[in-house]
Amino acid sequence: MRYTDINAQAVDQWVADGWEWGTPIDHETFVRAQQDDWQMLLTPTKPVPRSWFCPLRGARVLGLASGGGQQMPIFAAAGANCTLLDYSPAQLASDEAVARREGYAIELVRADMTLPLPFPDGAFDLIFHPVSNCYVEDVYPIWRECYRVLKRGGILLAGLDNGVGYAFNDEGTALVQKLPYNPLKDERLYKEALASGDGIQFSHGIEEQIGGQLQAGFRLEDVYQDTDGQGNLHDHGVATFWATRAVKP
Repeated sequence: MRYTDINAQAVDQWVADGWEWGTPIDHETFVRAQQDDWQMLLTPTKPVPRSWFCPLRGARVLGLASGGGQQMPIFAAAGANCTLLDYSPAQLASDEAVARREGYAIELVRADMTLPLPFPDGAFDLIFHPVSNCYVEDVYPIWRECYRVLKRGGILLAGLDNGVGYAFNDEGTALVQKLPYNPLKDERLYKEALASGDGIQFSHGIEEQIGGQLQAGFRLEDVYQDTDGQGNLHDHGVATFWATRAVKP
């Protein structure tokens, strides 16, 4: 079994267990979004600045690993034409349920983002990519594919795990692991990951997460950092996530 299949199964189980990132928005939130009262998250706590988005009415938006019924319904309420690619059937089902409840159309695609994206060149105005490539060993092909499927002037909004958290224990109180963290290259880590139910995760540094976007051809326009929102690292103001706004020139 490929590690991405293991991760899809893990996410499905998290959703079944009530995972916060797999709980769809309610009807009231959707209605407020239709009235232009909305916000979205790329990282755990800080809302994405509204200035980062393109005009959404009529925009072609790809939610890349953005399932769960949280972000794509907001885009739909704002008038965007939405496509969602995710590898977790449960996350896709959440978005399908919200779309059915609220009566809007969305294209749902179950696909592994480590493979070429099943879309033509220049298909989208905006890609919304919340924290998720920490479940992928090699992120460089993802940035190249994002560049390919965006139109000229298209926007990539990405939430990024900066890798720091993987060096600490779960409580964030002690350094326990050398970086980079890659269970596919360490049998002990692999067995621990399977036993924990956390999926096969990977640390990625600035060269991969931001340098990879630049190498793909993107122009980085803005960035902010965020914490996990809880735990010892959060309490000490240690940023473990970044968000980036990049544009295809």
